[in-house]
Amino acid sequence: MRPALGGRGDVASVHGAWHASHASRPHGPTDHIPFDEPRCVPVGSASVRLVSSVSSPVPDVSGPWQDAARGAALLDADGRGRPTIFAEMSALSLATGAVNLGQGFPDYAGPQEVLDAAVAAIRAGRNQYPPGRGVPELLDAIAEHHDRFYGIALDPKTDVLVTAGATEGLAAIFLALVRPGDEVVCFEPYYDAYGADIARAGGVQVNVPLRWRPATLTDAATFVLDPADLRAACSERTRMIVVNTPHNPTGTISRDSTLELIAELARAHNAIVVSDEVYEHLMFGVPHHPMAWFAPERTLTLGSGGKTFSVTGWKCGWITGPAELIDAVIGMKQWLTYVNGAPFQPAIATGLRLPDAVYTRGADELRDRRDLLCSALSEVGFEVALPDAGYFVIADAAPLGAVDGDAFCRGLPERCGVVAIPVTAFCAPGRDDLATLVRFAYCKSDDTLAEAARRLRTLTR
Repeated sequence: MRPALGGRGDVASVHGAWHASHASRPHGPTDHIPFDEPRCVPVGSASVRLVSSVSSPVPDVSGPWQDAARGAALLDADGRGRPTIFAEMSALSLATGAVNLGQGFPDYAGPQEVLDAAVAAIRAGRNQYPPGRGVPELLDAIAEHHDRFYGIALDPKTDVLVTAGATEGLAAIFLALVRPGDEVVCFEPYYDAYGADIARAGGVQVNVPLRWRPATLTDAATFVLDPADLRAACSERTRMIVVNTPHNPTGTISRDSTLELIAELARAHNAIVVSDEVYEHLMFGVPHHPMAWFAPERTLTLGSGGKTFSVTGWKCGWITGPAELIDAVIGMKQWLTYVNGAPFQPAIATGLRLPDAVYTRGADELRDRRDLLCSALSEVGFEVALPDAGYFVIADAAPLGAVDGDAFCRGLPERCGVVAIPVTAFCAPGRDDLATLVRFAYCKSDDTLAEAARRLRTLTR
């Protein structure tokens, strides 16, 4: 994986915000830093009672969080933040008793071997800070996994980094390597964390539309990419291209021709490629090809133990790629969570070494869940884009009279007792062509999906 460096053009520049975090680090004990005012007041002193009795204005809470909120389209004109659509819909689910098919987490257990390994690690006392890069057995297991499934050779000591889920990995990458004014190319719809992280880093998000193609007599409904749109989005200002395959929320898998084009454009503009591949083992007959096959010298790949083994709450993911890029990301990640999930890391290592049959069974069971939900949606009248992978299905509610997916989803809990998410929540404002599309999660137990299907069928009554 490590490229031979012959000059600046051989690998994307790794200079970024992580340099600033090192440069600004204080040299020497911080207790010698002067302060204009005392940092604390003795508890119970007269001065504390006097200060607490004097009314004062609320402190100014403006700050960089607003950049992140603006990037996620969650900042009001008055500078106040709004909750995410997931928080809103989960609250609606609780308030109405609706089946929550909005948020993508399983309500069933992962492989018993993985769960037992976590319990064993806790009982063995593996509950303190692990090494910054990750515990050795997980680093080794990730490298073995990449060789086993993709024939990619990684040095576990230099080319792998364990993160607090792929979401933290994304934040570390963007904050480490995106500089103010850098352009970051994303495929839209996109995972909502991209917009927040890019904006917080000072980057400029450039979206390439994935276009909804309704069903025809010969072709099923799906999303398609126009290569001309991708070429037009890339320029000398492009710092990074973000690819998500298998894709959330559409469930599509990128074709080799798309990955080849991304590699071509990244090399032409000396850009870094970030490949979000957390659903790599949740495929339904269409093979997944990693981006690192096409541009190994400049690709950072994200994986997820939580997604692969249905333990999303463990927040155990990883980044793989060239050592120079991994080192740059560590330069920022160490100031975020530093480390995470000590007893869960050896458990995920156990999972990664399980036989192929375990991976196949997990994907097959998820495909059955997909088919159960998609059948119910089609029966009700939704136009369904059958996903090739992942946790989610996109359905067009226009045949049911919907003109606004957001309004449709907000009314659905009261109408039939099911929660879903409008696809426009994964887009910048203005994607009117996706206005009636809705995302449902099928990563739920058979009982949950059967009840959701029963409720959805009441829409036709």
